[in-house]
Amino acid sequence: MKDIDADRRNLLKGAVATSLASLAGNLSLNSAHAAKADPDLIHRENLKEGSTDWQLTRVMLDSRNGFRSSKIEGYCSKQSVAAGEPIDIMVSTRPAEEFKIEIFRTGYYGGRGARLMTTLGPFQGKPQPVPKPGKKNLHECHWDPAVTLTIPDDWPSGVYLGRLSTLKDKTGHGYWQSYVVFIVKDDRPADILFQCSDNTWQAYNKWPSNYSVYTHPKGNQGPWADVSFDRPYAKYAQIYENPQSLGSGEWLCFEFPFAYWLEKHGYDVTYCSNSDMTSPDHGLKCKSFLSVGHDEYWDIRQYESAVKMRDAGVNLLFFSGNSVCWVTPLRESSDGRPKRIMFRGGPYGGDYKYAVDREKQNGPFPHRGPDEGYLMGARNVDPVNGGGDWVCEMPDHWIFKGTGMKKGDSIPGLIGWEYHGDPPKDIPGLEVVAKGTALQGGVNPQQWTATIYPGPKNNFVFNASTIFWCQDLSSPPGHMLPWSHWSRPHGPDERVQQITHNILRRATS
Repeated sequence: MKDIDADRRNLLKGAVATSLASLAGNLSLNSAHAAKADPDLIHRENLKEGSTDWQLTRVMLDSRNGFRSSKIEGYCSKQSVAAGEPIDIMVSTRPAEEFKIEIFRTGYYGGRGARLMTTLGPFQGKPQPVPKPGKKNLHECHWDPAVTLTIPDDWPSGVYLGRLSTLKDKTGHGYWQSYVVFIVKDDRPADILFQCSDNTWQAYNKWPSNYSVYTHPKGNQGPWADVSFDRPYAKYAQIYENPQSLGSGEWLCFEFPFAYWLEKHGYDVTYCSNSDMTSPDHGLKCKSFLSVGHDEYWDIRQYESAVKMRDAGVNLLFFSGNSVCWVTPLRESSDGRPKRIMFRGGPYGGDYKYAVDREKQNGPFPHRGPDEGYLMGARNVDPVNGGGDWVCEMPDHWIFKGTGMKKGDSIPGLIGWEYHGDPPKDIPGLEVVAKGTALQGGVNPQQWTATIYPGPKNNFVFNASTIFWCQDLSSPPGHMLPWSHWSRPHGPDERVQQITHNILRRATS
């Protein structure tokens, strides 16, 4: 395919670029960084007092096996918002009850995990309608906003949770809670741009009952279902029971431990939504780009942005699994707000066998993406899920410095529940730094690989090859360890922390 061959040629050409071009590229990046950067911002923010009470305490689902909590639930009008811009928060209570909204920024904050930014309300709640299924089973809410919040200028970039709490229930003694989630973004140069995987959060969101890109009557892998960001996030619905997640997407499950750890150590980090990466502009101002957790669904413009960033000298770090798997076109809502509806448009993978098989089995699809292996250094494989240990292959590689690891040493349970493998053999300088076997369902073996390869301007691309990487970085308040395929990560591990320090320090130096 033409776009795949072009991407491959650009990669091979870039890898043998002259040292003069490398120096010029790095000087350009560093000059932009020095002009507007505030590398101490996150450190200063985390010196502020954290909150002792920001988690969900009382959650009532509509049924024992349900996903939503109609007692109180809500959503925001945007995935991300900049300081000085407004965002609407829509809330429904059933029955009508007074409620308040507490806005927290998640971070380290001395180990507390979040800081209270403001409290809004009380408001008089009311039941708001569940939309009837539209074309392609679309559920798009048109709720009245409870409040329009203009983001203050001194709120730094981060992932923010709005805790919705009724002030009483019918007994007069209880209350019910859920979250809304939004990202505060900025355009400042930073060492690290942390991309939240919110396209994937929404793809698996089953609100109100069983409506996601996986639940269309025609099948769970085709292009048939549209999903809207204009609806609440139901409880996390995949591999383990996590009522704490209600309304927060997958942030607390698979990404927050990474952010908590970054902010604990004072890394210069800024945050964005998947939807913000349809342009490379912010990423080109940063030294490194992080894909974290379960980052499966990418608009093709995100892919193009990542290629431009890599070729300009930005380090791409995939601390994630099952990433760049499905082309996910984003389009405007029915009232014209951009990038609010998406669907599974087709597989990435180009002519790779897994993508070809997905097309045969679940297509036809209106889109096909290039081979993600030439971006990430490894690919989505079949089967793509399972559990296993992360096994050192190249102990003398600089990423293992200070870990004491030897070839064959393993970190238990770190592979899961999805991963990457089968790296392209013609990427110049690609190294397999870790590899091993995962077991799908505890029975079916599959090979995974963690890789690193040089970019064209003294930068690099790293692929950890697991959704679970952040589980071994930290265990913050509000987080629960997952398990899947009869396997589980163990929580904070000094070797994973050291490897991550090694990678980030080189990526941001």
